[in-house]
Amino acid sequence: MLEQLQALDRWLLVAANANRSPALDKWMVFFTERFVWFPAYFVLLVVLIYFYGRRARLLLPLLGASIALADVVSSRLFKPYFARLRPCHDPDLSATLNLVNGCGGQFGFLSSHAANAFALAVFMTIVLPRRFRVAKWLLFAWAVVVSYSRMYLAAHYLTDVLAGALLGSLTAWACAVAYRRLAARWWPRETAAEAA
Repeated sequence: MLEQLQALDRWLLVAANANRSPALDKWMVFFTERFVWFPAYFVLLVVLIYFYGRRARLLLPLLGASIALADVVSSRLFKPYFARLRPCHDPDLSATLNLVNGCGGQFGFLSSHAANAFALAVFMTIVLPRRFRVAKWLLFAWAVVVSYSRMYLAAHYLTDVLAGALLGSLTAWACAVAYRRLAARWWPRETAAEAA
């Protein structure tokens, strides 16, 4: 069973990596680069401060905690513990892969990019009011594309990405639940009006 799963993982990775073009290469590198998203994160920060007011003093640290926790657990605990080689470091695969963006660190289980992106998307989906449906869908689409870019660039297998997405979703859920409970206790009027 495990061998079949590993074979499927490799097949899906090779399929994602082989489906390439120069334009798609540029887009996938763009989506996988963390620094290019800093302006978007800054805008999100400003919007959240404007929209949430004093509640942003609780919301922003918990959002940061969900992402930081996902990043630390994936990078410092899972990767060294499981020591699963990235596809681009696998001697059986690396010679046949399109490595447009280099290879990165040695170990790949689980994907920190997926964990961080889903931590942000899930946290915002839980805390944002219903009227922000479009923003929620856009955040999820962004997280999916960031995660797919890791397979396209041969940095992670599908199971690395799915495990990262699950980890990020769990840390986001825990921090978002903490935000909702504390905000309802400290600012009951604002949270009641927001839920209405």
